[in-house]
Amino acid sequence: MSKQPTHIPVLLNETLEALQVQPGSRYVDCTAGEGGHATAILDKGAKLLAIDIDPHTIEVARERLLPYGENAILINESFENLERICSETGFSPAQGVLFDLGMSSFQLADISRGFSFLRDSPLDMRYSPSQELSAATVVNTYPEHELATIIAKYGEERRSKTIARSIVANRPIDTTLRLAAVVERTTGFRGKIHPATRTFQALRIIVNQELRRLEAALKQVADILCSGGRLVVISFHSLEDRLVKDYMRQESKDCLCPPEVPVCTCGHKAVLKLITKKVITPSPAEVLANPRSRSARMRVAERV
Repeated sequence: MSKQPTHIPVLLNETLEALQVQPGSRYVDCTAGEGGHATAILDKGAKLLAIDIDPHTIEVARERLLPYGENAILINESFENLERICSETGFSPAQGVLFDLGMSSFQLADISRGFSFLRDSPLDMRYSPSQELSAATVVNTYPEHELATIIAKYGEERRSKTIARSIVANRPIDTTLRLAAVVERTTGFRGKIHPATRTFQALRIIVNQELRRLEAALKQVADILCSGGRLVVISFHSLEDRLVKDYMRQESKDCLCPPEVPVCTCGHKAVLKLITKKVITPSPAEVLANPRSRSARMRVAERV
């Protein structure tokens, strides 16, 4: 049996420092993956609730976290149900909540999943097989204008209309390499980034409803964290980072009324305090050791 690639947790030391991990305290890892950050948190003597929507990676994490016994609880579910999961497992209130939103090496390397165009595989891209929508369905059945909107919005791709037109003209497209080839022929290969990268990102986001689920989960965090508890989010593209930044800024303000309103009528009260005014990024040494960390962006807030 070939050895699965090891996922290297990004910004690990920075994460532990930001969470202020204490022995015996409760922490929630909303994206457990193969358990990289989880292991480091448990090594500090903490208790951990590890959540992941992907049934394959959660089993890898389960085996890895077995030595920690009852200090580690693993749940195979979407973090959009965060508040209920924490309540049912006794992890509310928690001293820290972590989101590491990047895909893992394990997911990218699994050719049956269709996340990567480096090797040919079925166009799937689902984090969980229980999800109905796949990338193949989007690529082969969605109208051209809807495809163009998805690629532009979630891939931030300027050539979205051209790509969508070419995809429709070349249907059916059932594999990752065929889709990548269609995009490459349409746009040409320029620069270090493959021209299909943004299209694949857009499909993955829409198939898994990543931004909707993240937004839903973030709205529940304040009700889970204890006073002084920390929220740590590591994102890997501008759409995620912008959503996190806007959420943290909004929830750190006492009033959300427009500037022209003389007296506050919204009644909003700050529930978070910004710990990082600017994003934390990997050091040059970490990027050199783990090139996939180069796009990581960390933001930290504290419950007030």
